[in-house]
Amino acid sequence: MIHSSNAAYNVISYGAKPDGKTDATQAFLRVWAAACSSATASTVYVPKGRYLIKAIEFRGPCKSRIRVQIDGTIVAPLDYRALGNSGYWILFIQVNGVSVFGGSLDAKGAGFWACRRAGQNCPVGARSITFNWANNVLISGLTSINSQLTHLVINSCNNVQVRNVRLIAPDLSPNTDGIHVQGSTGVTIIGSTLQTGDDCISIGPGTRNLHISRIKCGPGHGVRIRQWCKEKTWARPSTGFVRNVLFQNIIMRNVENPIIIDQNYCPNNIGCPRQSSGVKISEVTYKNIQGTSATPEGVTFECSPSNPCKGIKLQDIKLTYMNKAATSSCKNIDGTSTGLLIPESCF
Repeated sequence: MIHSSNAAYNVISYGAKPDGKTDATQAFLRVWAAACSSATASTVYVPKGRYLIKAIEFRGPCKSRIRVQIDGTIVAPLDYRALGNSGYWILFIQVNGVSVFGGSLDAKGAGFWACRRAGQNCPVGARSITFNWANNVLISGLTSINSQLTHLVINSCNNVQVRNVRLIAPDLSPNTDGIHVQGSTGVTIIGSTLQTGDDCISIGPGTRNLHISRIKCGPGHGVRIRQWCKEKTWARPSTGFVRNVLFQNIIMRNVENPIIIDQNYCPNNIGCPRQSSGVKISEVTYKNIQGTSATPEGVTFECSPSNPCKGIKLQDIKLTYMNKAATSSCKNIDGTSTGLLIPESCF
């Protein structure tokens, strides 16, 4: 539905065809240019149908707020190489006051995953939708399937709300994180379903005031979701930080390492720096988290010896493994725990 008070820009009016075969990239760019130059709030409207889009960049700053209303499905080229080595498929950069509502993104990542599994000379891969240096962003009701890599990236942003999104990829799809947040302040992720082949949510340095609530992770992903409520940092000197993070009201379904902070993160033990992490992690709260773990250890805090985790809080945790209490382990951590705790707190 288009808000009548806004200037409306329909992608079909700018040349897009809803057949899923005709390249609509330039049509979408023309629509964005028109909306971005509007002196009043505007709506970019994507009607029902399928729209083929190659790697695309929606760049700001724009003159006013923009609502992107998607009633159709945006699809990537079947040939994964068409997205090249840009690292992104759909990129919003330096925008303020952009809202994305509804619709679906289909990145058709299966060919890329097969290339990676075969050890071929593959491109770097593309994240489905990325927000870089953006402020006052709302993403609501969006579905993303079969991303080549991470579905949604929030990088160097302020005041971002992610509501009622569905991010889906097979459990054997490599590196298909649901949401990655880094260098951002005031991010809220709420009421969403994340069924991916890797982390449901990962958090990088420079993140503060992050609120995650009413999330469903799984089922059926087992060991392919390596770490869920996770802050992962390379073990090396750094001035980075992660602080003021709340994980609340979350259901885990057969998730490996449901709650974890890993400051010795090193995939496959290849190319690891072998140094103590300098990233400072503090004021992270896990509240009302329950469900099943795919690993015996359900709670893991492996913090840096030179920069221990501080202000970690556990409240009302119930995680089981094969119908028994999961276990927990701690290194270099200071925190508090209250309420029902299964497994028992290790600090």
